[in-house]
Amino acid sequence: MCKRNLEVMDSVRRGAQLAIEECQYQFRNRRWNCSTLDSLPVFGKVVTQGTREAAFVYAISSAGVAFAVTRACSSGELEKCGCDRTVHGVSPQGFQWSGCSDNIAYGVAFSQSFVDVRERSKGASSSRALMNLHNNEAGRKAILTHMRVECKCHGVSGSCEVKTCWRAVPPFRQVGHALKEKFDGATEVEPRRVGSSRALVPRNAQFKPHTDEDLVYLEPSPDFCEQDMRSGVLGTRGRTCNKTSKAIDGCELLCCGRGFHTAQVELAERCSCKFHWCCFVKCRQCQRLVELHTCR
Repeated sequence: MCKRNLEVMDSVRRGAQLAIEECQYQFRNRRWNCSTLDSLPVFGKVVTQGTREAAFVYAISSAGVAFAVTRACSSGELEKCGCDRTVHGVSPQGFQWSGCSDNIAYGVAFSQSFVDVRERSKGASSSRALMNLHNNEAGRKAILTHMRVECKCHGVSGSCEVKTCWRAVPPFRQVGHALKEKFDGATEVEPRRVGSSRALVPRNAQFKPHTDEDLVYLEPSPDFCEQDMRSGVLGTRGRTCNKTSKAIDGCELLCCGRGFHTAQVELAERCSCKFHWCCFVKCRQCQRLVELHTCR
């Protein structure tokens, strides 16, 4: 697969990096903060378990590849694809479709063929393969459902006599936010035979069936409080916490009740900035003492 698509591999790498950065941003204040390791898998053994954390990693990774390949198509980096030429003519709203619409169809199709191939090789009846395939698709759906219409006005003195528009992928931060919401409301599922095939259904029969856009998981998550290298859990000792917060980033919850250390640290920051003609800003370097709280 990689050898047949050498020109796309740089986009795949960018997509994977984008996914890692977004995962770490979304979970920066959680006990599991999407830490990466210098080994495979990069997220550690956490993703080898069927938890909701693994569900998010698969979804954001699949979305990252689709997003990066789509943007590479639009920017002319890839010979195999370009702008989406199926978007043309006049819209029902009366504007003219023009410009370079992002070719999300190609990005999604490539993500399906590249990211899903490992799961399909395991056999579609494997519970974990079913979970991963579902979450891969949910990641791609997060882009599709948030596609935007961007427009430009043309006319005398900037008037909007003529408006041309094109379809664009959303900012990846928006995709991350959408998937984080799906993570918080993820559905615990179990495999069950439905007709002649196996499918994932909610473990609790009182819950409504999940949709293609929801994240699903097979087993509950650990509390991530204490280090357990066998499970790939790094624990929260040494993590910075917020003394005044009652949320998960607060010292009480993040430190799992173990307490925290407080230290005075000197922070260097720019201050007394002045604009000089022409044209630069000159600042002084100031030192400020701040309290830093870290989990015991």
